[in-house]
Amino acid sequence: MAEATAVSERSGTSDPFERYRQLLFGISYRMLGTVADAEDVVQETWLRWQRVDPDAVADPRGYLVRAVTRTSIDEMRRSRTRREEYVGPWLPEPLLVSSDVAVESSLLGESLSMAVLVMMETLSPLERVVFVLHEVFGFSFPEVAEAVDRSEQAVRQLGSRARRHVRLRNRRFESDRRRVREITEHFVAACLGGDVEALMTVLAPDVTMWADGNGHAETPRVPLHGASVVAEYFASTAGGYPAGLVVRMDEQHDGTPAAVLATPAGVFAVVAVDVDLVDGRPRIAAVRAVRNPEKLRRVPVTP
Repeated sequence: MAEATAVSERSGTSDPFERYRQLLFGISYRMLGTVADAEDVVQETWLRWQRVDPDAVADPRGYLVRAVTRTSIDEMRRSRTRREEYVGPWLPEPLLVSSDVAVESSLLGESLSMAVLVMMETLSPLERVVFVLHEVFGFSFPEVAEAVDRSEQAVRQLGSRARRHVRLRNRRFESDRRRVREITEHFVAACLGGDVEALMTVLAPDVTMWADGNGHAETPRVPLHGASVVAEYFASTAGGYPAGLVVRMDEQHDGTPAAVLATPAGVFAVVAVDVDLVDGRPRIAAVRAVRNPEKLRRVPVTP
């Protein structure tokens, strides 16, 4: 919980809600995966806070964390129902360093990468909130138990199951982000040029690609598996990119690179890759491309 406390100490405000606003957003975003939903939950938490007497609340931070946690769980259950109508794969909204979303630096970390957010999608709402509060933000199990209204023993069991399902990816390339950036750049250039041979040199044989368009963009509506399938798909789309497309390399908040493809009219796509070793060579093991314009509006066209 030291990170959450550090946020409040630097906030410079006596209003408890404003003091913990970024903490509340950080919890909700990791639960829901979209900025709009997280902001709605934080706003609902603020409305609830307005209906109480702050002087009567002995532990404002605990009260607010419980409120945002329970509201996030409710929203997560509703959003999973809505996703039954989602067209094609669903991916988290990209949260890049260049975005217009203010995120407290002490709340950053690997849990803000698209890859880890996707892995957390495999958890139940309760498992996810226990993982977020305990593993990410360092709340104690008794504090988490109070937040979700469960016994400490039940919360420990939920946490154990969550850790078994979520394996933070092996950061073998953390010390050489330049190399990961280069691989990403080569991959995007090969995609735009439809260069199958170049794509095959950077893709792992069992690579998987997910493209999130929700029917607003011409994207595969099922994941694509295998290097040849992914390479052939990009070869088939090479002539269909908009005029004036510019590629820049940005960063996710965990420091890993992401490619932003933009035209003067707006952002066309954000692409993030996972890199792994194949026969001792770095290759792309996963590709996640966000094309849904609703998830790209907070990404600036220019840095």
